[in-house]
Amino acid sequence: MLNPNKIEEIYQRYVQDLSQWVHDGLVAVDLNLLHDLGLLETLHDDKDQDDFTQYFHVVETPEKVTLFNEQFLIWIVPKMEEENPITYVMISLNNENDSNLEVVFTTSGVYNTPKYVLKVLQYYLLEMLETEATLTAYEKNQKE
Repeated sequence: MLNPNKIEEIYQRYVQDLSQWVHDGLVAVDLNLLHDLGLLETLHDDKDQDDFTQYFHVVETPEKVTLFNEQFLIWIVPKMEEENPITYVMISLNNENDSNLEVVFTTSGVYNTPKYVLKVLQYYLLEMLETEATLTAYEKNQKE
């Protein structure tokens, strides 16, 4: 398991030049995104959010909240931009030797609440798990 110092080094590497690491750009959470991701129907369904948050170690600092486990490194970073609060969420796949920043999304305005942050985070994590499972199955079939 990674130690908090190593996780901080990885975070600093990403934030030094975020545009270099985020190939798809920052994803802004808004009504259209929630609709496109199919999250509007399940937005008020909180029953599995508690289970979801129990699978991570948490390190909280004044600057950010870091969630990590064997598969993911996640940084939730609140900021002020032009007197408007905004939250950046960075999701990285945690590999044995390195990590890959996969998604960075932002929430602001009415979408800058824990409910929206956790719901969108959960969506992306599940999507990434499904993608990794598909890739692993494909690689396994190629070897056979």
